[in-house]
Amino acid sequence: MLKKLVKRDGRVVPFKREKITFAVMQAAIAVGGRDKKEAEQVTGEVIRMLETKQYGKSYPTVEEVQDLVEKVLIETGHAKTAKAYILYRYEHALKRQGRTSLTYSSENIPYRKLWQALSWAVDKHCVTLSQISDYINRGRYGELIEESEAFYQSQIEEVKKKILESIDALKIIIIAGPSSSGKTTTTIKITEGLKGERDIRFVPLNVDNYFLDLDMQPKDINGDYDYETPQALDLPLIRKHLLALINGEEIPVPRYNFKTGKREGVIEKLKLNKNDIILIDSLHGMFPEMMEGIDDDKKFKLYIETLSQVKDKNFQFIRWADIRMLRRMVRDMQFRNHSPEKTLTHWHFVRRSELRYIISRLRDADVVVNSFLPYELPVMKKRLGHMFPEFIEKYRKDEERQDAYTRAVRISGIFDEILKWEKESVIPGDSLLREFIGGSVYKY
Repeated sequence: MLKKLVKRDGRVVPFKREKITFAVMQAAIAVGGRDKKEAEQVTGEVIRMLETKQYGKSYPTVEEVQDLVEKVLIETGHAKTAKAYILYRYEHALKRQGRTSLTYSSENIPYRKLWQALSWAVDKHCVTLSQISDYINRGRYGELIEESEAFYQSQIEEVKKKILESIDALKIIIIAGPSSSGKTTTTIKITEGLKGERDIRFVPLNVDNYFLDLDMQPKDINGDYDYETPQALDLPLIRKHLLALINGEEIPVPRYNFKTGKREGVIEKLKLNKNDIILIDSLHGMFPEMMEGIDDDKKFKLYIETLSQVKDKNFQFIRWADIRMLRRMVRDMQFRNHSPEKTLTHWHFVRRSELRYIISRLRDADVVVNSFLPYELPVMKKRLGHMFPEFIEKYRKDEERQDAYTRAVRISGIFDEILKWEKESVIPGDSLLREFIGGSVYKY
């Protein structure tokens, strides 16, 4: 029986059959497959082949196991799954070498937006964490809040103008972007600003109701579901319903019960009137398979991201994903009964999906919005700062949670450099930050 495995760095760790099955399932899902029984059969064949080898006092390596997974997938006729698995391995090999990922190249970097953000930050003296703290020390934090909100709102005005330029042809407006980038508030602000323009009516279509039943989603060995991928949604049904709506047909919008993890019945019957425009606020709104067959001139695509240009004491930029993770920690704790620790340990799923399926679509956007608010980090420190030393200690030696440990160390370093802000009452009720900390004037 196989009991040990040799990692790439030479460490010997316990052999876990479930990891092979999970990896095969992830590759299968990427190409539309969901048969767990077949994934387990592939795993069984890989293990059988490993057990026929003589290792003596040694053990199989990670690379050897992955080579056999590829071999079994190809030889058993699972060519598409094999390609997805090979692509996944190749991307991770590039990452280990410090090279550019296949799905995250320089083409996806909105340089104009970054320059705009950096230029604004220089003008407002909030390029570094210490400068943000200076606003608090000098009693000028309220000014930073006002300036940040005005900068964000100016981008909303630009978006509204761009939409109006092509409004006559539009049938769908898509607000897309990675987790906790502020899609919901941005959607509300844009639609509010366009009310009364040419008798337009916006009809929201919540694609969360198109999630597949939870028992069709794979779990990792820690029991965590990977529901961040576009394949967690019933993409063919979404596409079918969108095309039907555009063609003037009525559709039954499904109801997804997040407590049971199942689609249960129908929320409403939906049909568009002449001047109606479908509104989609979704992580994967620009994923090609969701919108396949819909003419580009009928779609307006907005991408939103926390394009922070703030630097730490070593003059390294604060990572956009870390800012969004802090937002999600606070939101999930307050509104979804998920602990910040659960969000931290689940975040590797979020990032993997973002890099593969979301960030790669940035180049397709008609407009990009920067949702970062420089004053939000002191608020996050007040809410979460005391938790991170605990996370660091807990996951320091946990081989399965090194991603969580690394992120915790990085964010703890940010909090060490910045002061916390206690008086959240000065944050406007219509601020995008209220989407995460609560107290918004909007109903989400």
